[in-house]
Amino acid sequence: MREVILAKTAGFCFGVQRAVDTVYQQAEQSSVYMYGPIIHNEQVVADLEQHGVKVIGDLDMLDGISDGTVVIRSHGVSRQVYEMLEKKGLKIVDATCPFVLKIHKIVQDESKKGSQIVIIGNENHPEVEGIKGWCQPPAAVVDTAEKAEKLVLDENRPVCIVSQTTFNYNKFQELVEIISKKGYNISIRNTICNATEERQAEARQLARQADVMIVIGGGSSSNTRKLYEICKSECNDTFYIQTLSDLDLNCLGKADCIGITAGASTPNNIIEEVYTNVRTEF
Repeated sequence: MREVILAKTAGFCFGVQRAVDTVYQQAEQSSVYMYGPIIHNEQVVADLEQHGVKVIGDLDMLDGISDGTVVIRSHGVSRQVYEMLEKKGLKIVDATCPFVLKIHKIVQDESKKGSQIVIIGNENHPEVEGIKGWCQPPAAVVDTAEKAEKLVLDENRPVCIVSQTTFNYNKFQELVEIISKKGYNISIRNTICNATEERQAEARQLARQADVMIVIGGGSSSNTRKLYEICKSECNDTFYIQTLSDLDLNCLGKADCIGITAGASTPNNIIEEVYTNVRTEF
């Protein structure tokens, strides 16, 4: 009997659900904008645009906007963005994930104390870009063992290490260990959110027992990419899809056990559609 197992932690996390709900509530008004995609899911963003919500890609796009409401994305933004929005007199609705806001406060406070900030995360991810914007520059960003080995800091100043909320927990520990051996005065703040740790742990366990793993999420979703990497390390036949249309059901072959998980920004309707079709295929 073939088995299809859907991860209990698959789908929207608290911060994403809160952010998406916030934009839909604001969409009922006129002149509503998102500063950056509210979450990394193309289907959700497209639906919000159909509801009249426009996406602001960067500060330059603010030049042509004189009134309206701007919703801050779940990944957060830099202090500079807040100041620009306030200067223009636009209404700000902050949908930043509370766990990300906590990191902003940590790096802001630690910077004021004179600490050097090291962010474990992907440098080009909007969450990390936002965190950097609350640090006294320069903040170092590390996401590989090579970068951790090459990291050189001021020995006379304390170091505060934080993490992108969706970073791979095992990799975070590995990079912290490398930096710790350098002898700096380090304080470590594990700011990976609990939902991410639980999702990654469940994905790893499920991938170990599955013959095939399906990971669902947006193409630009960092946390979904991490899930894929974790599952791929445990189950060679792991597939990364955004929607059902990306999945070739024939590739499931004669698998006795198929596992399905999804990133924190993947809507339930997409997950259910994949789960239902994979089950009925057998």
